[in-house]
Amino acid sequence: MPNNVSNNRKPSVIAALSGGWVADAASLGLHWLYDSQRIQEVGGESPEFLPPKADYFKGGFGYFAHDGKQSGDSSHYGAATGVLTDSLLAGRGELNIRDYQRRFRAFFGPGGQWQGYIDNPTRVTLNNLNTIEQKAIEQAQSSTTADLTDEQKRILVQKVLPYTRSLSGDQLAKPVRRAIDLTYHETEVQEAGVHLAETIDQHLLPESGANDMQLPAVSKLPPLVASYCGSDKLMEVTEAAVRVTNHNEDAVAWAKCAARLLDQLFQGEPMPAALDAARAEAPNQESLTNAQTGSSLGAVRAGDTFGRTCYLHEAMPVIFHILSHATSYTEAVRANIQCGGDSCGRAWIIGPAMAALHGVGGEYGIPLSWLARIKDAPAILTNIESLVNGTWAPIEQQNEPKGCPVQ
Repeated sequence: MPNNVSNNRKPSVIAALSGGWVADAASLGLHWLYDSQRIQEVGGESPEFLPPKADYFKGGFGYFAHDGKQSGDSSHYGAATGVLTDSLLAGRGELNIRDYQRRFRAFFGPGGQWQGYIDNPTRVTLNNLNTIEQKAIEQAQSSTTADLTDEQKRILVQKVLPYTRSLSGDQLAKPVRRAIDLTYHETEVQEAGVHLAETIDQHLLPESGANDMQLPAVSKLPPLVASYCGSDKLMEVTEAAVRVTNHNEDAVAWAKCAARLLDQLFQGEPMPAALDAARAEAPNQESLTNAQTGSSLGAVRAGDTFGRTCYLHEAMPVIFHILSHATSYTEAVRANIQCGGDSCGRAWIIGPAMAALHGVGGEYGIPLSWLARIKDAPAILTNIESLVNGTWAPIEQQNEPKGCPVQ
């Protein structure tokens, strides 16, 4: 694991990652309701953990996206964060782009586990992954010199794809030969399959994301920052992970800003110093400076000034304003909800940042009652502890992706 988190900081990082899940679930009921007055009417001073209802959006401008969800559920942002967490756990704390892409596609794509709203970066990324793979197959087939029937060509593609989606380079040849040998014993056919797999592998692109500069670029960063906290590779892996879903220069720049902020806080730096370090990475430093001014918390006014939508140039100043002025985790989460708009997306930076400072419980930390309201909390918290403490599950058989022997 590449992170440099000291043992005495690990409880704070565990609390921080937990804080993202709590803040996201707390915000879900009023997510994408842009009318702050309507939010006040519905949620009052305690707008957290309301069950998503279309009625809340009547009489106010917004978009109701979470029909069927319950109080305590996570948004699509949380689902994507879970995918990256699972990939990092499988890689023992290291980012593997191919594995991340495969898990993302399997989770959000046809037949996957996700049921709910699909945002633009996710939708475009799924399309891009299919297009990239198809082009790689065509390039591989055009360079194959073996004398194969059309049926053999089709079957070989079916044989090798499960492996190229999860393995790369020298890992491919042995399992691919084994899979092909279940159907074709001829050496020539097996070698053609290996060539097909290796050529596909060479043409699969790590930059599969949409040209999009919205909050999905940064919302899934907390587990990645925890894995690379204090590492000189943090900015490099941040860019690589972001380009999987958001292949956009501004998105990468804002993501580096968010990653630097969390990295500083995870290492124990005070909020002002962390905000200063993060601001240096931002593509628009002036907006962040303006967001930090003033002596009191005014999240609604910040939304009026900078914007409430999913775009990072609006969201990051609002995040900086709340983090500059909120004095507790509860205050920050409520202010984020009351601001309106994409509260769930902003929650994934606000929640971890405030929890890194204030931990769990007490006057300023994550309320224990809130922590208990997250759906699937035992599994989520177990994964967080495993990721931060480096308590890995046994390594799975790397050369046999699930389901491949029957291909």
